[in-house]
Amino acid sequence: MTEILPGPAVDPARFRRVLSAHAAGVVVITGQTEGIPAGLTATSFSSVSLEPPLVCFYVDQNSTTWPKLKDADQFAVNILAGNQAELAARFARPGIDRFAEPTRWRPGPLGTPLLRDTAGHLLCTPYTSLDIGDHILVIGLVTDALVHEPDQPLLYHRGRFGRFMPHN
Repeated sequence: MTEILPGPAVDPARFRRVLSAHAAGVVVITGQTEGIPAGLTATSFSSVSLEPPLVCFYVDQNSTTWPKLKDADQFAVNILAGNQAELAARFARPGIDRFAEPTRWRPGPLGTPLLRDTAGHLLCTPYTSLDIGDHILVIGLVTDALVHEPDQPLLYHRGRFGRFMPHN
């Protein structure tokens, strides 16, 4: 096998520009610690394993919300529907009460906030986390799954939220 030597890393601006061409699903991660709900928008969500059922997402090391979520006994992955772009933007905005009106939510098991009108929910217990570069990889064990099946998912592409339009 030929040894591959690492070259210089790509420029971060170019890297970000190329990654923006990749459409990603949008989720809001919610949890509560000491009765206080917290949540953040993520486009880095992915399934990891079927056995055991694991999912993951990444959080920026500088996130001001992550310290409020990391100690939660349970978190929810709220899979957003195509008409929830404003909700995604709200949970990405710093310095506001993300759970105040007009956000519609209810407490789920263990008080975990569940956003209303989503495509589905995955309830997870923390499995592991790992610092990687300027982000934290968070892996959760899925303990329950609720599917609501709206017409279209919410996507993030080239810095904007949008809807998937199936090709007939």
